[in-house]
Amino acid sequence: MSMTFSGQVALVTGAAAGIGRATALAFAAEGLKVVVADLDVAGGEGTVALIRQAGGEALFVRCNVTQEADVQQLMAQTLGAYGRLDYAFNNAGIEIEKGKLADGSLDEFDAIMGVNVKGVWLCMKHQLPLLLAQGGGAIVNTASVAGLGAAPKMSIYAASKHAVIGLTKSAAIEYAKKNIRVNAVCPAVIDTDMFRRAYEADPRKADFAAAMHPVGRIGKVEEIASAVLYLCSDGAAFTTGHALAVDGGATAI
Repeated sequence: MSMTFSGQVALVTGAAAGIGRATALAFAAEGLKVVVADLDVAGGEGTVALIRQAGGEALFVRCNVTQEADVQQLMAQTLGAYGRLDYAFNNAGIEIEKGKLADGSLDEFDAIMGVNVKGVWLCMKHQLPLLLAQGGGAIVNTASVAGLGAAPKMSIYAASKHAVIGLTKSAAIEYAKKNIRVNAVCPAVIDTDMFRRAYEADPRKADFAAAMHPVGRIGKVEEIASAVLYLCSDGAAFTTGHALAVDGGATAI
């Protein structure tokens, strides 16, 4: 597998922590310049600091992916700093739902769809012209195993991730002949701050989450980062429109 990235530029949203931070660090370790985008200024600047401490080059841009002006400014700052964009990992997302469908609220629906769907759509809308202008590139969107099937008590979240896969597949076909590949990564339960907050009050829930995966554990952020880098690499040159499950076998049951 070719991982020739040196001198290129990657953009990662939701990069202040978790999967986004791990992927930003992985891109930087491969020699890319990385634009770190997030609403969390302290976390985003922390990611940049980690990249610079390791000898990499990075820029933090505060961005609310639900606001088109913010997304446009993110692209403008990317071009202003580095003059190009080669890869985008649209990872920003939220997960706030804990009840059955009929118990959900309009506020929950609007918030989840706003970040997880509108945010991905807006980012792709403004990334694609930059990739077209330089003759190609790759986009990876964060979906979920919840986008590949059912997610009881998380119906809005599941719908949002199904939508991300729909956006991914449609864009992949639209731009397939333009040397632009668009794929999605679909994690199962991953060891992030979000996961720890959800399960710290009840260790039994953590055990249940591990048991959901045939491999017997939850995933690591670095394992998702590796999948993203593969989908961006020349080794995945014939892969587009794909939703890659990184789930310890959960969807194979």
